[in-house]
Amino acid sequence: MSETRRPRRLGFALAAVTALSLVLAACGSDGESDSSAAEPTGIFADAPVADDAAIGEGTTMAEIKERGELVVAAALDAPLLSQQDPTNPDDVEGFDITLAKLLATYIIGEPNVKITPPASETREALLQNGTVDAVFNTYTITEERAEQVSFAGPYFMSGLAVAVPADEDEIGGIEDLDGRTVIVGANTPAVEAVPEEAPDADVISFATDPQAVQALLQGRGDAYVQDYLLLATNAASNPDLKIAGEPFTEEPYGIGLPPDDPEFKEFVNDWLLKIQEDGQWAQAFEDSIGTAVDSEAPTPPAIGSVPGS
Repeated sequence: MSETRRPRRLGFALAAVTALSLVLAACGSDGESDSSAAEPTGIFADAPVADDAAIGEGTTMAEIKERGELVVAAALDAPLLSQQDPTNPDDVEGFDITLAKLLATYIIGEPNVKITPPASETREALLQNGTVDAVFNTYTITEERAEQVSFAGPYFMSGLAVAVPADEDEIGGIEDLDGRTVIVGANTPAVEAVPEEAPDADVISFATDPQAVQALLQGRGDAYVQDYLLLATNAASNPDLKIAGEPFTEEPYGIGLPPDDPEFKEFVNDWLLKIQEDGQWAQAFEDSIGTAVDSEAPTPPAIGSVPGS
């Protein structure tokens, strides 16, 4: 990941790549990736590093430190979250993967991460059989999933949000949609959520996300309500679109961890609090999702604040 702050509206490469795993290390100014790289720079330079007492002997953390890399399940084709550069496969950028590198830095002292792209249905198995140490993959915390794996966090709260044309200044969120024409995706949660939150809105639906975005930019609606991160992806590639405000429903994302390892879960939760307090969480957001939204970094959700966490 580039280790300097990038301008807002930075576009992320949208090409999907089919590689199954790769090793990431600290990226130098020449863009190379090397597990024996020099001292970390940028967001990783001042990132917290755990002391020996926090690592402990015989722990999962000690095993990861001895190995020299954190093995994570993360996407390679998720713009703003975990997107591989097709011209440099070692370069993966986004909010999720930056957090994974920050956790690696906390354990190892360097942002050395090995990525295994998961399918949604394989995430529990990857944790249960020890293939990966953690899952950073927009992994919604649920009580059902928490019976199979552990969750640190939540580390991010997504949900339904509002997108508007970039020159729209009167709509700041769901509270401003009464009396407006609001676009939603057919068969999405927005179909029911918008009338509940804005009962006087005129709701029109479109079958696909591209159709909905096109309708908004053609002036056939005043706003488009859809999943926050999907809207952020759209905004990242379209300067005529922006997100107004923060999500108005809740979908808590957690860091998936192996089951029956409470010591590792406590360690990861402690690390989350440290990067929130020290500013790395906000910087990771601003360098990724923040390039596509019309707001500052949100307040992180409270650790352990949702069932299953």
